[in-house]
Amino acid sequence: MTEALAADPVPEPAPVPGSAHPAAHGSGLAGLALGALGIVFGDIGTSPLYAMQTVFSIDGGVVTPSPDDVYGVASLIFWSLTLVVTVKYVVFVLQADNDGEGGILALAALIRKAARAQARRAGIALALGVLGASLFYGDSLITPAISVLSAVEGLEVVDQRLAEFVLPIGIAILTGLFLVQRWGTHLVGRLFGPIMVVWFLALALLGIPHIVAHPGVLGGLSPTYAIAFVVAHPYITFIAMGAVVLSITGAEALYADMGHFGRRPIRVAWFGLVWPALVIDYLGQAALVIENPQAVANPFYLLAPESLRWPLVVLATLATVIASQAVISGAFSVSRQAVRLGYLPHLTVRQTSTVESGQIYVPAVNWLLFGGVVVLVVAFESSQRLSTAYGLAVTGTLMLTTTLFLIQARTAWRWPVWRIVLVAVVLGGLELVFFAANVTKIATGGWLPVLVAVVVVTIMTTWQSGRRLITQRRIELEGPLQEFVDRLNAEGVPRVPGTAVFPHPNKESTPLALRANVAFNGVVHEHNVIISVISENVPHVPREDRLAVDELGYARDGITHLTARFGFQDEQDVPDVLRQARGMSDELDVDPDTAYYYLSRMQITRGDQPGLASWRKRLFIGLANNAASPAAYFRLPVDRTVVMGSQVQL
Repeated sequence: MTEALAADPVPEPAPVPGSAHPAAHGSGLAGLALGALGIVFGDIGTSPLYAMQTVFSIDGGVVTPSPDDVYGVASLIFWSLTLVVTVKYVVFVLQADNDGEGGILALAALIRKAARAQARRAGIALALGVLGASLFYGDSLITPAISVLSAVEGLEVVDQRLAEFVLPIGIAILTGLFLVQRWGTHLVGRLFGPIMVVWFLALALLGIPHIVAHPGVLGGLSPTYAIAFVVAHPYITFIAMGAVVLSITGAEALYADMGHFGRRPIRVAWFGLVWPALVIDYLGQAALVIENPQAVANPFYLLAPESLRWPLVVLATLATVIASQAVISGAFSVSRQAVRLGYLPHLTVRQTSTVESGQIYVPAVNWLLFGGVVVLVVAFESSQRLSTAYGLAVTGTLMLTTTLFLIQARTAWRWPVWRIVLVAVVLGGLELVFFAANVTKIATGGWLPVLVAVVVVTIMTTWQSGRRLITQRRIELEGPLQEFVDRLNAEGVPRVPGTAVFPHPNKESTPLALRANVAFNGVVHEHNVIISVISENVPHVPREDRLAVDELGYARDGITHLTARFGFQDEQDVPDVLRQARGMSDELDVDPDTAYYYLSRMQITRGDQPGLASWRKRLFIGLANNAASPAAYFRLPVDRTVVMGSQVQL
């Protein structure tokens, strides 16, 4: 457990004018739009596999395949896509980027920055962001399981005798998906993008013949059919909404993955291909059900001629693997944001692209998700059973994002009250209905995302609270830095050649490793650089605004403090900081490739001090003991990193 544990993010960083995430301009628009198809839209793009089927199978078939009900369902799906995904996310929410980054935690941090004078509003925003991130982890578990199973279940349509192979094939595919994550979304996106182009074209081509045969289904684009369905069957509509929401799963992943590709490529891909293809396919399924009511058993696969179903199963399986990629990539981004904001311990984060800085791989998150997904596949066995667990995580996150977006719109953009009320009533009201319909499924599987959210919220809040307590007690042990420097200069402690670098979270207290070196060895190095790595509440800090030097009152005494500010999406590379700092002062003219790096390792023990319940102290200590090594986190060379110990009670 290192002193890097207590590195507090700066509460209110200054905005960085004109900065932009490299993903916004790191590649050509066409290349980024293609990559977005392979990463961002996989989840929502594979919803036609199971959304319509689930609507007509819910509660034993309370929604009948009659023309009026089919038109009503088609209209509900179309307007859900239009209002929630197109209007809310693609038009509105993507504007709320935090220096190019998206996701509910980035949105909460953006509000915190805008609401400097409104501490209560900022605190509420951050709490909602943590809750939304926790629900997103539940979504990240369920999406790969339901998507892959729904595709492989196409084998049953082709040949019923293949049903027994669905589970083992699904698990094998998921294993392969999580294995390739180490190569990063940059490579995965390039591989998956062309496949998704074929997939969305296939969706449209499957739907068009059935729409041509029954052009009346285009009436489903009119909201009057949805309204008529609601008026005629209010209770059935309420139940159906619990399945209609499956057509918009992936909307939050679309926002969370914005940092991988940028706002404009996502919009180009959505309006140019994804949205039209989805609408055409859903209308085609509706036309098929009107023509043949028995097709509700699997309207997606039955759209295709029998001779094309085998190729369609293969293509759908590839597409659902890609669908899983959207939430996995989003989970990586959300996890790194949570670490930088102080809600999770340090995790090993690997940058997987030299062009787009948002493209990362987090091994711990990857394998935890894999384990959870396999358990779900084995426990639920079918996509239809998993669908009962799916909606609650999605709808809860939708509502939280809308709430945070409206706070941002009012706080930072100064939207008038009437506009806030209009969006809250139209979008918030629709999402509230979605949420309420899914609350009814808690007993049959909806408990799962709630349980995941409770566990994640507990972990995040415990880590944040424990980290603050440890920071306070560590500072008491360390003593004031300025007094220590004054004493060193007054006593003339002997110097030894070389450079010692001490990563340390602030410049008020003394690094324990520096104090221990003087106490036990009676010497200090010729050059000493204390580096405070500060995580700002913005995704990126430009290099030219990153560093600040403090001589601590004594020029040329060999002791210098260096503050390095990073956004929560930047790589915190300490040797690179030293390279950048060379020339900023005489004391910083050091070679990072020959310097020694000193870390203070704190052994945390459970004590009787107030602040955390006993079980939460045990949880915090367990998390701390399994945190990533700061040597890796700060990119320190292992052969020149020295660890010195101390003990603190929690």
